[in-house]
Amino acid sequence: MSRSSLSRRRFIQAGLVGGAGAAASAHSASTPPSFRMNLQEPAPLPKALDLSPARWIWYPCERVLQNTVVMFRRHIAGRSGIRQAHGWLSADSRYRLWINGQFMQSGPAPADPRWPEADPVDILDQFGALADLTIGVEVLYYGQGDGTWPTGKPGFLFKLDIEFLDGGKTQIVSDAGWSTRLADSWQPGHYKRWYLRAFQEEFDARRYPYGWSESAYKPDDDWLPAQEFVGAANTPALASSAPDYLFDSGGQRDNMQLRRRSIPLLHDSEMLAATFSESHYLSWRRPVREYFDCLTPEAYQPISGKPVAEKGDELRVALTRDKAAVLTFEFVEQIVGWPYFTINAPAGTTVELMVQEAHEPFGSTERAPSLMNNKFNSWTRFICREGETLFEPFDYESFRWVQLHIHAGIGEVVIKNVGARRRIYPWPQSPRVDVSSPRLQKVIDAAINTMNNSAQDLIVDGMARERQQYSGDVGHMLHASIPAFGAAEQAARYLNTFSQGLTKGGYFMDCWPAYDRLNRIAQRQLDLSQWGPLIDHGVGFNFDCWHYYRYTGDLSALEEVYPRLQRFFAFLQSIVGEDGLLPTEGLGIPVVWIEHGLSKKHVKCSFNLYTSAMLEHAFAGLADAFGDAALSAAAKTMAQRLLKNTVKTFWSPQRRLFVSNLPWLHQEGSIKLHDRTLATAVLFDQCPGGRNAESIRILAEQPSELHLSYPANSGWRLWALAKARRGDKILDELESRWYNMPSVLQNNTLGEWFELQPDSHNQWCHAPVAPLYLAYMSLAGIQPLTPGFGRVEIRPLLDRLQRLALSCWTPKGQIDFRSEGVFGNRRLQISLPPDCTAELVLPPGEVVPLKRVPSQDRLERFEIAGGRAIDIKLKQI
Repeated sequence: MSRSSLSRRRFIQAGLVGGAGAAASAHSASTPPSFRMNLQEPAPLPKALDLSPARWIWYPCERVLQNTVVMFRRHIAGRSGIRQAHGWLSADSRYRLWINGQFMQSGPAPADPRWPEADPVDILDQFGALADLTIGVEVLYYGQGDGTWPTGKPGFLFKLDIEFLDGGKTQIVSDAGWSTRLADSWQPGHYKRWYLRAFQEEFDARRYPYGWSESAYKPDDDWLPAQEFVGAANTPALASSAPDYLFDSGGQRDNMQLRRRSIPLLHDSEMLAATFSESHYLSWRRPVREYFDCLTPEAYQPISGKPVAEKGDELRVALTRDKAAVLTFEFVEQIVGWPYFTINAPAGTTVELMVQEAHEPFGSTERAPSLMNNKFNSWTRFICREGETLFEPFDYESFRWVQLHIHAGIGEVVIKNVGARRRIYPWPQSPRVDVSSPRLQKVIDAAINTMNNSAQDLIVDGMARERQQYSGDVGHMLHASIPAFGAAEQAARYLNTFSQGLTKGGYFMDCWPAYDRLNRIAQRQLDLSQWGPLIDHGVGFNFDCWHYYRYTGDLSALEEVYPRLQRFFAFLQSIVGEDGLLPTEGLGIPVVWIEHGLSKKHVKCSFNLYTSAMLEHAFAGLADAFGDAALSAAAKTMAQRLLKNTVKTFWSPQRRLFVSNLPWLHQEGSIKLHDRTLATAVLFDQCPGGRNAESIRILAEQPSELHLSYPANSGWRLWALAKARRGDKILDELESRWYNMPSVLQNNTLGEWFELQPDSHNQWCHAPVAPLYLAYMSLAGIQPLTPGFGRVEIRPLLDRLQRLALSCWTPKGQIDFRSEGVFGNRRLQISLPPDCTAELVLPPGEVVPLKRVPSQDRLERFEIAGGRAIDIKLKQI
């Protein structure tokens, strides 16, 4: 099979699925020995960015503590003025760039420390012609695990090519000529916020050298010449001679590269809080620092009195020695970004800024907390200098509510300009989905805002918690990011960064880059955690890669990924048990998860059907695309054996269903059904003899014995209902269960669970964007029949919807779809880009006077010519 002509049937089936996953051990293989892959780590492709003669530099020291911030400064006289200045910047772990005292950008995008990406620096794009140029960079070194930073070494690397107005040129590189300062306004060595967040920020404005990045600033004796590390400028800081006293990390330099940033820099926009929601006093029984360090119970109590007087856009707060003031602000929807505020206060006044996704204002209910410090220690401490100061945390947050706890000062404090710098991916296209149902429209809008918050430089399942790329949770988002937003580069980066988490054993980390996944491996050795690398996420990742290829027709983004998929296939071969199935128990380090609330043995049926479908369609399809016919055949052989043995073990001929606990039914007494199992069997025609009617009935009626997936995996059941043409059930689900999700109604987001509580660890913005991708894949029914949409199927499932209008991005151009009217009396308009032909598939009763195409099923099929708009009047037969 060629790269461009994959079978139509495979595309139709593969288009209905997403992701999930985990596992590892060893048993007999189910494919011939000739297909056992070499488990050596594939060498990265030659993508290195060489910033020579720049050097990795740092503040001169022999030990770098965790959570250390260092300032770097360089001044360049502009001679005749600067015409343009372009370059690159890399830093471990995070940086903020200032030019002539003005903030420019922050970064870098989280990455595997072996293959980090340097950010572009284009100064004149923002400033125009300059005389002098002062570059200021703050670099925060985590030094300890973070949800997006597994390990590294301190370092700053910079290269800038400058052209002057008189035609002269110069080059500025990081070297010993830079001035550095230990930024002790952040205490080096400060502790972690939480096991997935490295930086518990405490900033003392009294120690900060304000104006340091401006040209007029004169460095004092606290500024020292930079220390140069030994290390190549085309490799990361991890490969340099920088000291790592905490973990003693080194690096095999021949397997590391510095690379160009593969996605655009993110877009920042200013927004003010919508509402000042509450204020009250607190009386402290224990020291404030003790409480925030240790969460001491009963450390404070609210007391009567309103601490705030509002005057114009200012809030005036009266502070006394024995009272702390609490002010709470609400934004119009949940966002990701940097909250900020301006304060005028006596020196030493201290503010803890807290964020929360959902909050009940104090006094509104009996359970409403008086202090909002109840989510993963999500606070940042600011200590005021004398006078007015703008405070903003170093790291971004995910929130709808912001609370300021103000104390340790006496007298009047003035607060104003409480707002945020919102962080959003610069989407190539603005998603346009318009439906006649107000409830469905609200759910789709919440999905779009969820994409804004969860799909950025990483595609994650909740910015307020992990910020991690779990394929099983977030892989579905590719169905939205590419068709709705046109963000193929973002999707390609996700595929590469996730694949870099392949372990030496051949299975994937279930999310990457992430320190805690490395830590889980150690914990599993000691039986200290139920979580290990989730194998089913690796299975889902194969689907992610396949869907990317289907949507884009681009194999180049998968060239580095594909050898890692081969290694994962070899790993799956190695763990097949004596029963001919993949085990879900006793796997050692890795784990099979599939879904919350299910025992490991009860997911065995689902996992084997899922893996069989992946091997048959996704992995074999990619092998065909890369010209590996023998490997494709081996994958299909293993898929067929897994399916055969799953049918033998879990198919109930009497019930005409896959029963998750069939082997143990006599012990457990009642059947257990799983929507993932039934949906997979329907989607990939895995029911023996095509007997899927009972599975469809169960999925539609949802009896009590059916385990329903949590929102991120709910798309599977809805995809299966779409294949069964049950649009009524899909609309019922989205307009009721999804619409009534508290996060939809309050935050304009989709949460981790259908039931959510405020002021809790619940994730109110997660990754379940099924309503958005279902609008494209199922309601409009737009699917590529060949990679990159050279040929497309449009199979609308409109049911009672009286209007659906959307635009679908493809590499060929934009497909516009609009439907108005009711069944049998609709007006359908479809606009196709050039070089794209489409096949319209309609149910009986809705036909158009176009060329009929022979069909093997009961649906009507029609050809639509490419390159022009089509105006179709549907009539009932």
